[in-house]
Amino acid sequence: MTKKNITPINEKIRAEQVMLIGANGEKMGILPFSEALKSASAASLDLVQVSPSDANPVVCKLLDYGKHLFDKKKSISSAKVKVKRNTTKEIKFRPSTDVGDYNIKLKKIKSFILDGDKTKISVRFRGREILNSDMGLNLLNRLREELVDIAQVDQEPSLEGRQLLMVLSPLKKKS
Repeated sequence: MTKKNITPINEKIRAEQVMLIGANGEKMGILPFSEALKSASAASLDLVQVSPSDANPVVCKLLDYGKHLFDKKKSISSAKVKVKRNTTKEIKFRPSTDVGDYNIKLKKIKSFILDGDKTKISVRFRGREILNSDMGLNLLNRLREELVDIAQVDQEPSLEGRQLLMVLSPLKKKS
């Protein structure tokens, strides 16, 4: 069983004297623990230990501990939401892909790139089509030229088995 890192609050603090920090961050001085606890209850706040137990004097702060935990949890979850997962999408062509299909697939590639995804483009050869691999290479070069303003080539066209592969990614934004 793992031990949770729990900050002592109110009566769980084991110190005779504490350095008290107010709700707005102002130092209130070194006070006996009982007096610090009274000032916390007078302000309807919690007395939270912010320094290690072996510090002399122990530093405590007046704050609403429930609200503090809520804000902490909320900031962690919002940080998770902001993280963009880069994914790789794939579009498959044939060396004899016609103009209509080419344009539809080109539109789809543009949408992937503009969404920030890497795109793997493959040209698959069947049977004797492999003898005309230059048709596939011309197709990939044409795609590269049409997407030069929004994409950069991560992996140059290469023949792997019976397919020709090229990987595109969005252009890096200049700051």
